[in-house]
Amino acid sequence: MPKTTYHTEEALRAACLRGERQAQQQLYQRYYGKLLGIPMRYTGKEEDARALLNQAFLQIFKSLKDYSEQGSFMGWMSTITFRVTMDHLRMEQRYRERYTLEVPETASLGSEIEGKLAAEDIFRCIQQLPDHLRVVFSLYVVDGYQHPEIAAMIGIREETSRWRLRKARQLLQAALKKDYLNNDQSA
Repeated sequence: MPKTTYHTEEALRAACLRGERQAQQQLYQRYYGKLLGIPMRYTGKEEDARALLNQAFLQIFKSLKDYSEQGSFMGWMSTITFRVTMDHLRMEQRYRERYTLEVPETASLGSEIEGKLAAEDIFRCIQQLPDHLRVVFSLYVVDGYQHPEIAAMIGIREETSRWRLRKARQLLQAALKKDYLNNDQSA
């Protein structure tokens, strides 16, 4: 059976709606890498991110008939992937200890260190944060949500969201300083 290639998003969506397996496979392959970053940002574990993305694709295929063609198709799929990820985090949150401790703010890294950091170093350090801290950090810093929104999304109190952000920043600053000092001494 010859392989059909769907060159436009519209043709690909239409074929998926007809239940054509080749089209579904192409949709999955075309957008998998682009969407994987969403759950990866919040889980920090590739295996978990892949599992969540597969759940998101199931939801995408089920909801394809509901896509209204307003806004980008990629944006629509990103929203579904984000929601699946947040639902997962809310479920996990029910089994986690809730933190309400206050931690004072720490000083910044310093312009000397900040100027020499590579994006990969920062991303790696963010990925090493504990899950509950990384999620709040990513929602606040990367995605621009405010604490009331974050609290509602993942089922925590606003104070807990603020504490987690402060703690994430502290740990991130310490990890980046350590990274910088290790790299500076080995150079």
